[in-house]
Amino acid sequence: MARLPRWVSQHLAALRALLVLTAVTGVLYPLAVLAVAQLPGLDDKAEGSLIYDRAGNVVGSSLLGQSFTGEDGDALLEYFQSRPSMAAGEDGDYDPLVSGASNLGPESVVDTLPDPGLGWDGDEDAAKSLLTQVCERSYAIGAREGVDGSRPYCTESGAGAVGAVLGVYYSDGTTGDVVRVVSLNEACDAVERPFLAEYEGVPVECAVYGEDHAAAIVTPVEGDAPADPEVPADAVTASGSGLDPHISPEYAELQAARVAAERGVGTADVEALIEDHTTGRFLGFMGDPAVNVVELNLALDEAYPVG
Repeated sequence: MARLPRWVSQHLAALRALLVLTAVTGVLYPLAVLAVAQLPGLDDKAEGSLIYDRAGNVVGSSLLGQSFTGEDGDALLEYFQSRPSMAAGEDGDYDPLVSGASNLGPESVVDTLPDPGLGWDGDEDAAKSLLTQVCERSYAIGAREGVDGSRPYCTESGAGAVGAVLGVYYSDGTTGDVVRVVSLNEACDAVERPFLAEYEGVPVECAVYGEDHAAAIVTPVEGDAPADPEVPADAVTASGSGLDPHISPEYAELQAARVAAERGVGTADVEALIEDHTTGRFLGFMGDPAVNVVELNLALDEAYPVG
């Protein structure tokens, strides 16, 4: 019997391997995973952990956060508010298609100020630092919940809530006498005077748009805000994905009185719902207790409907 050419044998062997691997990894393995996913206790998660209302309509997923805001973007006061989602979508709308981290960290404390003629909304090159974003959210939440929204390294001025950060110039570069001080996040067109009058005896200037302060030493100012702010950290920072549906029990408790008042029920009744929807640490020691805002608001509508 004539033997097949070597190159034909090699191609046939490769074809057999392709067919076997396609059957195993492309057909049998997916079918096995699908079968396991239909087991009791796993089927709900495999379907996306969907949440249904009493009418059987899908209203969300227990794995994805939602915004509880009106058409104007303001918080709906009768609902518990989720943590920020600025990393997921330009408008913070919990869009899974653009989920991702902002890549802003502890060193993001200096704003890129906008052109005075364009403002924050019109200047595409302008950007608020993570610190200023946190400050803005903290003061806004404090005002909404009727508590002190101040926190260290934040200040309120004519420019709104911003990071309290100075650019300090020294006579010898990084050492020596202080010769000039600029409030980096307060533009001269937005404030009458900086949040701090002077630093080490030197008057503090407001920031002039377009001026380069690369030679200055960035110096955050802690201020006199409480070291333990009344507004929790998760209320002012987004999760890594920007899609987390959970908030801390502390943030939920902070909102309880406002939600109860809007719905005309007792605060204790709303706090009981919070407790019912608070999950403990995984395996008793991993992670932190959390409250699923989507599930909590659905239970709130069922127990104490608005109007």
